[in-house]
Amino acid sequence: MRVLIVGVGAIGSAFLAFLTKAGHQALGLLREGRERIEKLKVEGIWGSFSVPVKTTDRLEGIPSPELVIISVKSFDTEEALLRIRPVVSERTHILIAQNGYGNYEAASEVYGEEKVILSRIIFGARKRSREEVFITVSADDVVIGNPSPRVDADFVKKVVEVIGASGIPTRYEREVYKFLWDKIIYNSALNPLGALLEVNYGTLASDPSTCRVMDEIIVEIFRVLEAKGIETFWKDAQEYIKHFYTKLVPPTREHYPSMLEDIRRGKTEIDSLNGAVLKLGKEAGIDTPVNGTVVNLVKAKERLYSERVSS
Repeated sequence: MRVLIVGVGAIGSAFLAFLTKAGHQALGLLREGRERIEKLKVEGIWGSFSVPVKTTDRLEGIPSPELVIISVKSFDTEEALLRIRPVVSERTHILIAQNGYGNYEAASEVYGEEKVILSRIIFGARKRSREEVFITVSADDVVIGNPSPRVDADFVKKVVEVIGASGIPTRYEREVYKFLWDKIIYNSALNPLGALLEVNYGTLASDPSTCRVMDEIIVEIFRVLEAKGIETFWKDAQEYIKHFYTKLVPPTREHYPSMLEDIRRGKTEIDSLNGAVLKLGKEAGIDTPVNGTVVNLVKAKERLYSERVSS
């Protein structure tokens, strides 16, 4: 399969390395002006290997891919969607492989929901260098599906087969949007506090004070989801909270949120996580003071790091 991976950070590098190793025509799209990456070394829970890879910072002369995987940070989604327009053909589908709310919706608005596939990514990865990626944890398979019935389900299942056979555990789920919201809730509870306190998930889940804050974040999210008519797999917040502490956190206890590195760069995905909850809550007339406080604290820390770097 011919695949274009937009964003060669930790998650994008994983897709690029595994798909290339499996014999697919995978190409990583870098930011303009970035030096090309010509090989990737993968280590971690899914094995160790090195593979030559292809990357580029320009799309001129690139054949239209069958699949575009969007793995940029959420704040770069709009730019990425516009950038790929020259290579998106009638037979191209776009796979959203990102955190947060709004990425799928943005892609559907630009290209039509019949071309957009959604995934829930819940494995952790970090870049040790430009050419090294370490797969740290995995709480579940990558889940891929088609929220819209207008998408060719057979093609989606082919994508699932291709990615799964490459070495990244993957499965098809028709209700992928519910899985995405599970991840949004999970990330909204863990990532901001982990970034603010600079600790891993296990530390957060072991401290009674941070547990109380995470519980309130989750309760507020469920109030918003109910008001907006957004369905999840859980009957209420308490059922999710039990699942969160017993099933989701334990396999990722040692993981540090990527938001911790992002916040040190002065830019995070908070607007697509707790910020999205805040926005949806305002639309529905639901107050979300804890999520709002978390957003303000993260944005304050972003500014502090930005000022430190600029000075």
